[in-house]
Amino acid sequence: MATALYGPDGFFVAGPGPAAHFRTSAHVSPAFAAAVARQLTVLDEALGRPDRLDVVDVGAGRGELLRALLAQAAPELAARIRPVAVERATRPPDLPPEIDWRQEIPERITGLLLATEWLDNVPLDVATRTPDGWRHLLVDPTTGDETPGPPLSGADTAWLTHWWPHPPAPGGRVEIGRARDEAWAEAVGRVERGLALAVDYGHLRDARPVDGTVTGYRDGRQVPPVPDGSCDVTAHVAMDSVASAGERVARCAYSLVSQREALRALGADGGRPPLSLASRDPAGYLRALAAASAVAELTDPAGLGGHWWLRQPVGVAPEATMAR
Repeated sequence: MATALYGPDGFFVAGPGPAAHFRTSAHVSPAFAAAVARQLTVLDEALGRPDRLDVVDVGAGRGELLRALLAQAAPELAARIRPVAVERATRPPDLPPEIDWRQEIPERITGLLLATEWLDNVPLDVATRTPDGWRHLLVDPTTGDETPGPPLSGADTAWLTHWWPHPPAPGGRVEIGRARDEAWAEAVGRVERGLALAVDYGHLRDARPVDGTVTGYRDGRQVPPVPDGSCDVTAHVAMDSVASAGERVARCAYSLVSQREALRALGADGGRPPLSLASRDPAGYLRALAAASAVAELTDPAGLGGHWWLRQPVGVAPEATMAR
């Protein structure tokens, strides 16, 4: 999975980038960037309006969210933002020069760490139940054939025992989220003061999906998750496990809510504009209707609105990072 996604010819390294294959919240509408900008404004106030406010986007694609965020931020705030895109691909030639482009998360961050649909692409192992216990599931990247591999380590077994307490029947499979916990804990550890925000699709301990969620995407279609570099290979995130790992590093309470709830708290409104506007300003009505439709897509509980927002404050009071 690591090679298929991030190797020299990996899905996220070569080619036009993820936006050519699927839509994330950052691609749907400027309303998402506007909500993140409002979250950043709240955080900026909690931090005392520092001279430099880091905004680090991990898994930045081709920098779409940072570009939109800089356009949405108020001029006084935008002047203090230090935007950093973290991505394995080469820097896009049209990226604005003020956006720093890196392959690794900066060591020290004061501000906002963003991870929008990053954790679902942090490589993980899949395990399958056999008559003699849990074993790794091995996949041939040329054929997609699957075979049971070696037994799990003690650490992986412990993770499954605690975080996936309702195992499937023999022959079933589960995803071991320990690598995602470690990746998120390391990312949160880079924040000296500020907020780590992960937005992703996922599940919780008491409702893990039967037989896991690993799948592939290519050209907007779901495809078999063959790890040959030709498609995205992704799996839903064990959000409560990730949150617990981040909490141990941040030493501060976290919040975990749906995207629908988070965006509405940040002022995103998917309500239709009044019909009276259509007669007064037909063009304005159509613009408002399009904007409302985009917000409705972002907040649809059966789609993007069902994503999770994990907020992990570091060095600031949790309530100070919430929109009021």
